Amino acid sequence: MELSPEMDLVGSMDLLPPAEELLGIRSTADRPHDLHRALEFVLDLVGPGFTVERFESGGKPSALVYYSTDRPHFRVLFNAHLDVVPGADSQFRPRREGDRLIARGAQDMKLSAVVLASVFRETAAQLPYPIGLQLVTDEEVGGRDGTSHQVEQGVTASFVVIGEHSALRVVAESKGLITVRLNAVGRAAHSAYQWLGDNAVLKVMRAVDGVLTAYPVAVGEEWRTTVNVARVSSGNQALNQVPADATAWLDVRFPPEDADFTGRTREEVAAHFTALCPPGVTAVVDHFEPPHRADPNGPDLAALQRAARAQGYSGDLLRKHGAADSRFYFQRGIDAVIFGVGGDGQHGPDEYADLTTVEPYRRALIAFLEGIA
Repeated sequence: MELSPEMDLVGSMDLLPPAEELLGIRSTADRPHDLHRALEFVLDLVGPGFTVERFESGGKPSALVYYSTDRPHFRVLFNAHLDVVPGADSQFRPRREGDRLIARGAQDMKLSAVVLASVFRETAAQLPYPIGLQLVTDEEVGGRDGTSHQVEQGVTASFVVIGEHSALRVVAESKGLITVRLNAVGRAAHSAYQWLGDNAVLKVMRAVDGVLTAYPVAVGEEWRTTVNVARVSSGNQALNQVPADATAWLDVRFPPEDADFTGRTREEVAAHFTALCPPGVTAVVDHFEPPHRADPNGPDLAALQRAARAQGYSGDLLRKHGAADSRFYFQRGIDAVIFGVGGDGQHGPDEYADLTTVEPYRRALIAFLEGIA
């Protein structure tokens, strides 16, 4: 029987009080005490009877919860981040308007985290295979001290479900991230005698033109590599001087299929961008995060889609243009997907979660876990 949105809303009501309390914790990267508070709150929500492994890296705490004495290889691992981006004071006072729960982190992703913790608590001791709950507090600032750190400490799984928002669709691909500097070197001179100099700003502008010829600015949603020119600057402070240096900062997002970047080294990527520039400009890669892709035909992914469809949702496959912690599993050959509640306004002033998706999300997760057994 398909439940109505009203029945879905009623079914999720027991999860709302803890979700609202968690949303009231200002767990931003600059507030380590509140990161710990958020983590302890969710661990308390899971309750006793489980093994809790604690980790800390770069001042960021995280935890791994499971129902056994020794850490197993997890058949399924739930992943939830409890940190949020900064917001106004009012955003940390959650409120409900109809079927919306409005607060910083409501959609991204504290409400999903509460659901994942609840499902884990309900099922972990009953399933014929090991599942884990991975709680991290640094996803919004890169994920290297949370998910990545735990993976480096030997945490393994066959399939990972990350509770980022997706409205019960399944994100099987997300883009990688590269930050690049284009450094131009010229020769200073008095601007009245510019033929005696070599203008580095003009060089870097030509370099930017070359890069954007290869990667035009997207005017609509496209699943391809994009380059954002974030900043251009020079150390020159005088208007009557030809600048001898200039730098352009680029933010590059690339899909797993782009062989110019996926599987390449920083040096190879730097050489690729340098080749797009005129003489006198060289590229330097400052930051390189890989993309993520899960097998769209994998049996676990298909089982999760079936569970979503059984709740009246499409379970369609999605692609995410932003980077996610799923990339740390992709690097190790582990399929990871994003699957969470609905909502809108991520990182914005009116961020909200759609409460009518909470109970279907909970039921879909349970059906998925029981189905693959």
